[in-house]
Amino acid sequence: MGSIDNKPIKVFIDCGSACNFLHPSIAHQLQLKVSNAVGIQFHSASGEPLRPSGMVHEVKISIQDYSFTSSFLLLPVTGCDLVLGAPWLDTLGLIAWHFQEKIMGFFTNGQFHVLKGLTTTHQSTHTQELFALIPSTHWDSTAQTLIPTNPPQSEPHTPPIQALLDSFPDIFSQPVSLPPARPIDHRITLIPNTNPINVRPYRYPHSQKAELEKQVAEMLSSGLIRPSSSPFSSPVLLVKKKEGTWRFCVDYSSLNAATVKDRFPIPVVDELLDELHGATCFTKLDLRSGYHQVRMAEEDIPKTAFRTHEGHFEFVVMPFGLTNAPSTFQALMNQVFKPFLRKSVLVFFDDILVYSKDLQSHVVHLREVFALLRSNLLRLKMSKCRIATAQVDYLGHVISSLGVAVDPTKVQAIQAWPKPTTLKGLRGFLGITGYYRRFIHNYGVIAKPLTEMLKTENFIWTPASHSAFDELKHALMTAPVLALPDFSIPFIVETDASGLGIGAVLSQRKHPIAFLSKPLSPRNQVLSVYDKEMLAVMHAIDKWRPYLLGNPFTIITDHQTLKHLLDQRISTPSQHKWLAKLMGYQYTIEYRLGKLNTVPDLLSRRHEMCSIQTISAPVFDGLAHITNACLRDTEAQTIISQLQQGLPSKKGFTLHNTHLLYKGKFFVPLSSTWRTKLLYEFHSSLQAGHSGFLRTYHRLSRNFAWPGMRKEIKLFISECDQCQRQKYETINPPGMLQPLPIPDNTWLDISMDFVDGLPLSQGHNAVLVVVDRLSKYGHFIPVSHPYTATHIAEAFMKEVFRLHGMPKSIVSDRDPIFISHFWEAFFKLQGTTLCRSSAYHPQTDGQTEVVNRSLEHYLRCFATDKPASWSSLLHWAEWWYNSTYHSTIKMTPFQAVYGTPPPAISSYLPGSTSVNAVDCALKNRDELLQLLKVHMNQAQNRMKQQADRHRTEREFAAGDWVFLKLHPYRQRSLLKHPSHKLSPRFYGPFLIQKRVGKAAYRLSLPTSCRLHPVFHVSLLKKRIGGGTPLTTTLPEFDDQGELLWRPVRVLDMAVIKKKKRNTTQWLIQWHGLPTADATWEDAHTIKARFPTFGA
Repeated sequence: MGSIDNKPIKVFIDCGSACNFLHPSIAHQLQLKVSNAVGIQFHSASGEPLRPSGMVHEVKISIQDYSFTSSFLLLPVTGCDLVLGAPWLDTLGLIAWHFQEKIMGFFTNGQFHVLKGLTTTHQSTHTQELFALIPSTHWDSTAQTLIPTNPPQSEPHTPPIQALLDSFPDIFSQPVSLPPARPIDHRITLIPNTNPINVRPYRYPHSQKAELEKQVAEMLSSGLIRPSSSPFSSPVLLVKKKEGTWRFCVDYSSLNAATVKDRFPIPVVDELLDELHGATCFTKLDLRSGYHQVRMAEEDIPKTAFRTHEGHFEFVVMPFGLTNAPSTFQALMNQVFKPFLRKSVLVFFDDILVYSKDLQSHVVHLREVFALLRSNLLRLKMSKCRIATAQVDYLGHVISSLGVAVDPTKVQAIQAWPKPTTLKGLRGFLGITGYYRRFIHNYGVIAKPLTEMLKTENFIWTPASHSAFDELKHALMTAPVLALPDFSIPFIVETDASGLGIGAVLSQRKHPIAFLSKPLSPRNQVLSVYDKEMLAVMHAIDKWRPYLLGNPFTIITDHQTLKHLLDQRISTPSQHKWLAKLMGYQYTIEYRLGKLNTVPDLLSRRHEMCSIQTISAPVFDGLAHITNACLRDTEAQTIISQLQQGLPSKKGFTLHNTHLLYKGKFFVPLSSTWRTKLLYEFHSSLQAGHSGFLRTYHRLSRNFAWPGMRKEIKLFISECDQCQRQKYETINPPGMLQPLPIPDNTWLDISMDFVDGLPLSQGHNAVLVVVDRLSKYGHFIPVSHPYTATHIAEAFMKEVFRLHGMPKSIVSDRDPIFISHFWEAFFKLQGTTLCRSSAYHPQTDGQTEVVNRSLEHYLRCFATDKPASWSSLLHWAEWWYNSTYHSTIKMTPFQAVYGTPPPAISSYLPGSTSVNAVDCALKNRDELLQLLKVHMNQAQNRMKQQADRHRTEREFAAGDWVFLKLHPYRQRSLLKHPSHKLSPRFYGPFLIQKRVGKAAYRLSLPTSCRLHPVFHVSLLKKRIGGGTPLTTTLPEFDDQGELLWRPVRVLDMAVIKKKKRNTTQWLIQWHGLPTADATWEDAHTIKARFPTFGA
């Protein structure tokens, strides 16, 4: 957009134009000095000659922040006001273009300028530009192709009409001043004793503040509004238009509720249309911003006040959205055109129709109308006017020299109803026709062939049913069914929405006036039910605006939430848009049960019931291949030959046509590859789902059979690698219990473990548990996490070594402390053997695990109320454990170590201890240890027998291939929603290198794997099947044996709101996982966890 002397103009930059052109109407409006352009002629792209009507010189043009002066030829260009061609572009030098964004940049006079073009998706602008390139002889056919509905002017104006338009250019221009004060200015009469209406403003986003400021500034500069100090205030809405711009609206709903409604007589459409008899030439005129051409009464201006973040303002002209605005506008139009009403002019609100018997009289009538518009300072919008045409759409009717016809769109929903192809579709059609059966003469007789089709097994279209279907549609579209509107009584708008479409009926006194049915676009099909129902209401009101504007009407919907639209606070952009479209209408919303909302419901579902319904299904085409395989197989060919000759053959075989059957099913020969294909299809495919034997057998045996099929199915399933990896074993845990050897003396063989995750207590949050394997005596040592091998070794020396000396062996799990280099080196120097459990088999250190549970139980009982006091109870827990009877050794651990029962905690009594008794206890020390070993051996045998009842024996040999179970592992990751449910149950297969002990094996793992290669037999499963297996890679693990997640790269970035703060997230692809498993992670978390990772 640009301007000449502050007059807005539309500029078109055309690098293919040989000259710069200006529209003659612009030169006339600005009274520019025009000189002759003799001997200059151009041709359009279609070859038609174009002759300029003159030339203007030294015209200053402003385009955004760039201004220049140039000369222009006057030519009636289409679609714009000014064309800048090659002569202007030559003055700019180097130019940068971005055609997609419609941006150009250039240097001139040492300054860089950027011009941004208009972006629009509206069809009419493009077609108007295209019409300038097409010969006039082809305009009619082109218009029908390009614009199937509501075409623009289909042919150029005749010379008399064009001359008339040129003589009244001012009535088509933008208003440059406020409309004059007239006897009919808009007044707002409030109900007596009404307080000033003051509604709290709506909240709008920060991005809209600049647009509000801009539009308020424009209205202030044009004089449409002025600053206000009124006690009235209504909220402001910004509604986005289709082309991307914003419409400024004020919500006057509260003010309207307190306004006394006008009772101005609205013209009756039937009476208006009766005046058109004999007319052959028509013009429909549309006022430019019609409401803004009416002044507000001075005393009522404060009532229009609205508030923005910049201040308080009020309208000087009549704004949109006031309840009595249509009546005021109708009264003004009646007063202005009173001399010609019902003679050559019809007025229905802002729809002005000029009609005449011939073109000559039409020019006279138009001149009279234009003169009235000029004298009353009323302006028209040329793009919305239809001038001197033989046919025009007016008030829902098509008017032509042939008379007045019903608008086809009113009955299009019925006329386009296709022939039902299902019983559901037929019931829907009979439902809508039956609803209006009282208006259709002999309805039951006409519909009988169709009702007969509803009977069982009788859905067949006959000539009689075809005739009944067409006759019912015709009856529904003609009188007396389709009534004419009566504006003296309220209208009823019934709407409904379904998954695929919307439907509506306009009626009065249950008599239909128009139908509406429209399919929903894919974008609208995903809307919520609330939005779809509101879309149906909006579309119906927009479609039937000539009937509803200025008249009270009722909206009936089967969506109960819409009933409260007028009462709820408007907060969403969609509600802003709806409210803006409903401004100025007088309506109420009523709720009706869906089962009673028959006709709109059927109209909305017409696209579901009558659409083409198809079902696609896979078709098996392998029977011909199986039959050919039988002809090539020796055994099958022999059986076929015997059956054809009537000779005895193998039991179960028959011949049907050319197919060999076994037990009534298709036989698949052994030499054919189809046995393997069928087994794969019925077991390993998506529809088979790797089912077990019984399900696979029943699925396959429905159509196919061969001798030994059960055995082959079992073998195929047992050798399926995927099943071996993913399915659990329905057997007792493999591997018999292997008790540790009984120590020779106390505190020579010990076990140790940690109790982690305790609350902080006196600087400690963990406990080191040390247990003597023979006496079961334990020490509980508080430690602080994080701890190192050095700290634990120091604590061991202080609390255990100083009391019992250095042990010969230590049994532990694979905690990082116990597998550290310091720990191994320290105890190697002391001559102590370190015995650690195999990977993922903590049961090896079962003794300490049991003591851990006992300690946790004790602390939980006594420190529940004060969890931070557990460290002060630790010495009591140690005494309790060591002085409590142990079922394995059949005595207390204290007695097992010291040879005497633990002393009772009581007050001291002198002389109560006998030295002779102590001596006897020391003499019996060796006997006590021997008894202790006997008891332990008995306990181990009892535990082994009990455990082995629920276990199975399993052994492997070196060289066997086995699957490895890693299911009990802990997977620690950054993933927000880690799901190990679908992780493989087994990995591998891997090769066994050798046997370690009685129940463990060393596997040949990948060199990159950080897992200990020795595993308990319960974690292994032998691979079934021949051939060299494809060894799968293991997931990555850290030094603690936990699954390691490592980011590879960032696939995408996003900013989300989390707890009202902007948070950057990265879409991370993890090592070893496909891009489909990428997850969104917080950027700061990734940076903290992986400092070396570069995004």
